[in-house]
Amino acid sequence: MASIFSKIISKEIPAYIIAEDENYIAFLDVFPLVIGHALVVPKQEVDYIFDIDDQPLSGLFVFSKKIAKALEKAIPCKRIGIAVIGLEVAHAHIHLVPLQSVNDINFTQTKITVAPDVMLATLASIKAQL
Repeated sequence: MASIFSKIISKEIPAYIIAEDENYIAFLDVFPLVIGHALVVPKQEVDYIFDIDDQPLSGLFVFSKKIAKALEKAIPCKRIGIAVIGLEVAHAHIHLVPLQSVNDINFTQTKITVAPDVMLATLASIKAQL
């Protein structure tokens, strides 16, 4: 069964897409920890990140770096945190989270609700930095 990320990749469901190429896609998390929380996903559906072959895995991190640099310029923060949890969706992905403190990347806290207009403005700000 296709993951929710595969459905975003195939454009079956909408997403706030930051960037994509033939192998990877980055989009804003609709259940973010903080404004600007993004997900970077390989287009190949692999459940566990360490099951990805070496070349595509390194490409995933290089693609993530580009997104992180744009996030850092667009969202006021001390730095961009990175997390790979892998339990919530059976499709490997990287969380990029703008940080003011270590608590900003605490996945046990309640996710925030962000209005669609704020999501669109955040998306535009990030894309302008690419």
